[in-house]
Amino acid sequence: MRSLVLERKDELSLRDFPEIDRTEAVLGPRDVRIKLHTVGICGSDVHYYTHGKIGQFEVKAPMILGHEASGTVIETGAEVQDLAVGDRVCMEPGIPDPNSRATRLGLYNVDPAVRFWATPPVHGVLRPTCVHPAAFTFKLPDTVSFAEAAMVEPLAVGVHAATKARVRPGDIAVVLGAGPIGLVTALAALAAGCARVYVTDLSEKKLEIAASLSRAIVPVPAQPGRLAEQVHAETEGWGADIVFEATGSPKAAAGVFEPLAPGGCVVMIGGQPDPILYDAGAAMVREARVENIFRYAHAFPRCVAMLASGAIDVKPLITRTFDFEDSVRAFEIAASAPPADVKMQIALPQ
Repeated sequence: MRSLVLERKDELSLRDFPEIDRTEAVLGPRDVRIKLHTVGICGSDVHYYTHGKIGQFEVKAPMILGHEASGTVIETGAEVQDLAVGDRVCMEPGIPDPNSRATRLGLYNVDPAVRFWATPPVHGVLRPTCVHPAAFTFKLPDTVSFAEAAMVEPLAVGVHAATKARVRPGDIAVVLGAGPIGLVTALAALAAGCARVYVTDLSEKKLEIAASLSRAIVPVPAQPGRLAEQVHAETEGWGADIVFEATGSPKAAAGVFEPLAPGGCVVMIGGQPDPILYDAGAAMVREARVENIFRYAHAFPRCVAMLASGAIDVKPLITRTFDFEDSVRAFEIAASAPPADVKMQIALPQ
């Protein structure tokens, strides 16, 4: 089947990929076959394209990209009961080992054996169809579009972060970074009960988008000392209850405690490729709690429910959509990091 293939660093092609046809020819009894409709372009996809690797995961052979996806069930395995042909669905892209200790503890996202779409050597879903376990495939209500459903995967990161932060009604939060993950984290924090969320970024355009999402979001340009100064000024000198680090920038991460209130929580979301500076003294005097997240767990049904009810609206974050035939160009544009774009998506032919 014709797929978007990362041949090697800096080289993409749209071509037939017979290996997928062979490996997914037979449907397992608890699997479903899905016709893909919409696939989002994630920062990790772009990073593999521009760098060829992320940490220990290196592209050593041609790999199909894409893991933020929605589509329609076109075939079900013999033992599948909760899904039927014609169901509109979104899919959780990580498949853990059901017998691993992590999975049995409910921590399946940190299972070392998890197989995650578009993470070498596992292929992604920028292709016409895929086979996926029914247990990680979620039916969509009629009120959730395919485009919104393809946003469930990044939204799950924000929901997982808000869950780890233990948000309480009325909390004040800070989000470092107004990219897709930063903005879905801000939305998740508000849905969880935050009264106000400060969002900071270098891009004025992204801050404008952030401010448009809610009256409770306060955009703050990323200038030395400005964020902490404004947060303390507007909280009677106390600070923010929660700081979400969603930039992946060592410089930003080094200052996570500056706007934090005593007893507050820092949640590290942005991936750091190298060790970063950690101000243990600043954390200690605040008795700060520091949480780390890796993807998400048990978040997809919650995300779908919030999209369906309108508790979270991700539509303003979808800033550009490309046809599948323009996939290579879409990645070239995404790699240039246009300041006015948040989430780019690719629509497959139906």
